[in-house]
Amino acid sequence: MNVEQIIKTDKEIPLYSRTIIHFMLVNNKINEAISKALKPFDISLQQFNVLRILRGQNGKPANLSTLNERMVTKMSNTTRLVDKLILKGFVDRIICPSNRRKVEINITSDGEKVLKEMDTAMSTAEKSILRNISEKELKQLNVLFDKF
Repeated sequence: MNVEQIIKTDKEIPLYSRTIIHFMLVNNKINEAISKALKPFDISLQQFNVLRILRGQNGKPANLSTLNERMVTKMSNTTRLVDKLILKGFVDRIICPSNRRKVEINITSDGEKVLKEMDTAMSTAEKSILRNISEKELKQLNVLFDKF
C-alpha cells in the first residue's frame, strides 16, 4: 500500500512531503508495536529507556542529567519517570545528605530482572517490525539515517 492510499488522497504527493509522511507513518507503527510489547510490563518506552541506561551504568549510579543526556527521546520530565520506576521497585534514588540537589539513581535487582524480560519482548517486536527488510537493506537504511 502506498502513501496516497494510506492517507486516502488521489493527488500525487510531492517527494519531500511524501518522505516526511513516510517517516511519520513508520514512527507511528514502531511506537504502536513497542507500546504493545511493553504493555504487559505496565511501562512506557521512556521508562524502558531509563532502565536500559541505568543497566548500562554497570552498577554505577546515574544522576538526572546523565539520564537526560542519554535518553533517545529528550524529555524534561525525567524526574517523574524515575518516580514512577521507584514506585514499581525498579530503581532507587539516593539523595546526598550534604547536597540535597545531588541525586543518584540505581537500577534494582527487580529492575534488572524485569528488564531482561522486556528485552525479549522488545527483540520480538523489533524483528516483527523489520521482518520485510533484508539485512543488507537495514544496513543501507542505517547509512541513510546517519546522514541526519
